[in-house]
Amino acid sequence: MLAALAQDTRLSIFKLLVQAGTEGVAAGEIAERLGVPGATLSFHLKNLTHAGLAVQRQQSRFIYYTADFDAMNGLLAYLTDQCCSESSPTESPSSCATSLACALK
Repeated sequence: MLAALAQDTRLSIFKLLVQAGTEGVAAGEIAERLGVPGATLSFHLKNLTHAGLAVQRQQSRFIYYTADFDAMNGLLAYLTDQCCSESSPTESPSSCATSLACALK
């Protein structure tokens, strides 16, 4: 999942999907809003889907993509657990988690 998000275009797509919420965004709209060519967008959406960060659904003749919020929350929980389990004595796990969430924005 982290490898998928490490690429700038995929991170921008994922951010757009998260902001769109559970309704998702049609592939054509993603391409238009981010200025990504269709073939390039397909490659990146496939990568995000394969990583478990996005799901697709067909509605009429359009394909909509949505962020997989359960997977995203699982990743954040894992990172919080792994990165904050040995936080400094002056830093509480909740402040560590807040810092981690802000760093991922």
